[in-house]
Amino acid sequence: MIDPTSPRRDADGTRAGTADLGLSRREWLAGVVAMPLAAALQQPVPAPLPRLDQIRKAPYRLVPTSPGMDARLLARVALEREWTGNRCRSRVTNRSGAPVALAGIVLFGLDLALPESTHLYGEGFQMLSQTGGTLGAPKDLGSYTDVKHYKLPSPEDTRSFYGLLTLSPPGGAAWALAFTSCRRFSGAFRLRPPAGLEVIVDTEGLTLPAGESWELEEFWIASGRDSGALLSAAAARVGENHPRLVSAAPPTGWCSWYCFGPRVTAKQVLDNLDAISTKIPGLAYVQIDDGYQPAMGDWLETGAAFGGDVRRVLDDIRKRGFQPAIWVAPFVAEAASHVFQQHPGWFVKNADGAPLRSDTVTFGGWRHGPWYVLDGTHPEVQAHFERVFDTMRREWGCTYFKLDANFWGAIHGGRFHDPRATRIEAYRRGMAAIRRGAGDSFILGCNHPLWPSLGLVHGSRSSNDITRTWDRVRATARQNLLRNWQNGRLWWNDPDAIVLSGNDLTDDEFQFHASAVYATGGMLLSGDDLTTLPEHRLAILKKLVPPTGVPAVFEDDSLRAGTIALAGRLTVCAFNWEDTPATVSAALPRVSDVVDFWTGEPVARAVSRVTLEKMPPHSARLLECRNA
Repeated sequence: MIDPTSPRRDADGTRAGTADLGLSRREWLAGVVAMPLAAALQQPVPAPLPRLDQIRKAPYRLVPTSPGMDARLLARVALEREWTGNRCRSRVTNRSGAPVALAGIVLFGLDLALPESTHLYGEGFQMLSQTGGTLGAPKDLGSYTDVKHYKLPSPEDTRSFYGLLTLSPPGGAAWALAFTSCRRFSGAFRLRPPAGLEVIVDTEGLTLPAGESWELEEFWIASGRDSGALLSAAAARVGENHPRLVSAAPPTGWCSWYCFGPRVTAKQVLDNLDAISTKIPGLAYVQIDDGYQPAMGDWLETGAAFGGDVRRVLDDIRKRGFQPAIWVAPFVAEAASHVFQQHPGWFVKNADGAPLRSDTVTFGGWRHGPWYVLDGTHPEVQAHFERVFDTMRREWGCTYFKLDANFWGAIHGGRFHDPRATRIEAYRRGMAAIRRGAGDSFILGCNHPLWPSLGLVHGSRSSNDITRTWDRVRATARQNLLRNWQNGRLWWNDPDAIVLSGNDLTDDEFQFHASAVYATGGMLLSGDDLTTLPEHRLAILKKLVPPTGVPAVFEDDSLRAGTIALAGRLTVCAFNWEDTPATVSAALPRVSDVVDFWTGEPVARAVSRVTLEKMPPHSARLLECRNA
């Protein structure tokens, strides 16, 4: 037991800890007051990468919400950090005799001496947010970031990452830091210039009653020369805390959104069903996307596009031997919806007790906004979710649900029906109710909070929406391939639909797009009107069915050269991301006969490397290397 009146110590007996007073949660998140990390650390000259024993001894901070909290009160709130090898479980206990509201907890404050050229990769809270680049020049990999688009509070001149961060200094070992659980709290990593790194648990200003404890999320850290192996190890530990929802293979199918958008009609879906059944029956799921409903939130009603009867179309899909699939945005509703008008008490509230308009704290929604958010902690909302998805599963026959706008289920800045619940718990309780209703159906998370979805979805969208432009093809390919380490370990990755129609891309760019989708090893859904897709483009689609389920492993984060290890063969992936010709080569483990994946034509007999000279701009090759 730790004596709260004495200097606080970790479970291994090392002294650590400070109390940061006079700071509200908003100020803490916005960085109005910041404690210099260098002054807090014990080591006068930090190593480039601290050793594990140094990390164990790093100081922590408890951040109260009340500016005037008595220091003696906070001093009796104890944080215990218990290490097992390279992972740490923490518990905070209030022994003060009075309730204490905490904005957050800095589990570790570290000082790094890394060069600006250190490569980094950080996950976002929202699946559309990723960060790459270097410490000196971090780069947003998508245009919809946590801070700028979704308005998650973050201090100025800092970078925040959620769930996982890797740091790879030139010529040295890489570091991987991860929160390997996400049951109640969001775990984050914050870089503060010039050399500060904070490992943070966001406690959202909740009150810890006297005599009670919070179990915090598990923190994990590892280092090594092989960054891919580090990511695999992180995924394995995550899987122990959040077992993956198992689906035998990545799904295949067709999606209405990328050819018809929200004005999709029953005839368009049925015409494509005809095309699928005759041209490419390997696309098992036929998914009706956004547009069938009369209002966001009224999912069991149908709009004019389906003649008021979407069930007839779903029945036809099933009768033809395919699987009905449908899009739902379960956590949001527009003001004109019946669910909002009839049940205003079901929604997340603002400070005045009225339903919270999402645009007052975050992005308000892309159609019929601003959206309001159904409260996953409310028992009646949970019953509503279960009823909606049970109806769609049992009566409508849907066996696949694309859940969109899930981020709003974990909305920040609101008040929940259960005042002791975090936004992570609100989301996970809502998702648990959805899963009960959906039964054994496949669940795809899209626009979702990434780490809070662990163990709750079979598939996870891993990029922005695709469009038929080179800029978007290149951007989504990079976003997807950098998440290859998740595929088959946390869930099946969804690289979004493959689109092969139109004339906005060159033949090389279409092949680049198709090769990138193949290299993810993830789900495969066509986004084209298959009634008009030319035969030579349909041939590309056919080559991708079924997906391998095995992601490419790349030589480095340039994503120029990678390999896919399949039974009896190795597939080399070569990508030229540039606007000029480039030479790309990849190592081979043995002598191989090399065949072009797309054409089946022999390419060469390679010994230790396969080299492609002067690949055209925006092009990619897939080469099958068979044992000689």
